[in-house]
Amino acid sequence: MRLMLEQLDHFLRELKTERGLSANTLVAYRRDLRQYTLFLKAEAHCTSWENVRDVDVMKYLYWLRDKGGAPATLARKAAAVRGLHQFLLRHHEAGSDPAFGIDVPKVERPLPKILSVEEVEKLLRTPSGKTAAGKRDRAMLEVLYGTGIRVTELVQLNVDDLHLSMGFLRCRGSRGSERIIPVGSLARKAVQTYITEVRDRLVIPKEEPALFLNRRGRRMTRQGFWKILKKHALSAGVGTSLSPETLRHSFAAHLLENGAELEAVEELMGRAEPAAAQRYRRTPRQRLKDVYARCHPRA
Repeated sequence: MRLMLEQLDHFLRELKTERGLSANTLVAYRRDLRQYTLFLKAEAHCTSWENVRDVDVMKYLYWLRDKGGAPATLARKAAAVRGLHQFLLRHHEAGSDPAFGIDVPKVERPLPKILSVEEVEKLLRTPSGKTAAGKRDRAMLEVLYGTGIRVTELVQLNVDDLHLSMGFLRCRGSRGSERIIPVGSLARKAVQTYITEVRDRLVIPKEEPALFLNRRGRRMTRQGFWKILKKHALSAGVGTSLSPETLRHSFAAHLLENGAELEAVEELMGRAEPAAAQRYRRTPRQRLKDVYARCHPRA
């Protein structure tokens, strides 16, 4: 059993270094696979990955289903099991892959909620332009909708990532990737107002590079921004279920509705996978800026 757990740890280390998975994803993988390991020991009396058979994998998946797990949870756990056994076979720590050919449950993803352009504009007008918090909130909302970045990428922005005079910002993805994204005139104006009238007047520790700060002069958190968004969504009357992803999907939908090419929108949103990058020529930066200027409602 100890050797099985050591090999499991080896697999997780590879996921972290080779695939750059986030800490939260790795925690979920570890939890799922430890559950799988304990099931094999208790139900199949397996003390080595060599002893695991395809019927044991199937029993585990049926056991998860009988427990009433959600389809998305079952799919995630099944994918973790398949990845582990592929790793063990690849590193010669098992002679076969008992999960080979086992179907991962398909998950039907619900259509994302999309705001109309009028609803977005109503939301963006909600923060007060007379208070420090309102100027900061408006700048954050303008950047989120104006660039389509994720909420994690929004709160990770540093002042040095801005190139407002050139109309771009640099965004860092969760796996260490970077992309350059056009920023529309209204978002640039809101950010410049926030910097000169709010951020530059705060007492900020010298080592704090963050662009968006909370009341204590520290980097805004994802949770903090969620609360801000919920408050303004309620005031604007655009729904209490609004999330940062809603603005991200609305960004994409509005670009497409105005004639932007799907490839350019995917590039702006940072969705290009390595395989896709090999199949398609990456859109030149000026081309992205032209598409953005032509198709985004607030460009």
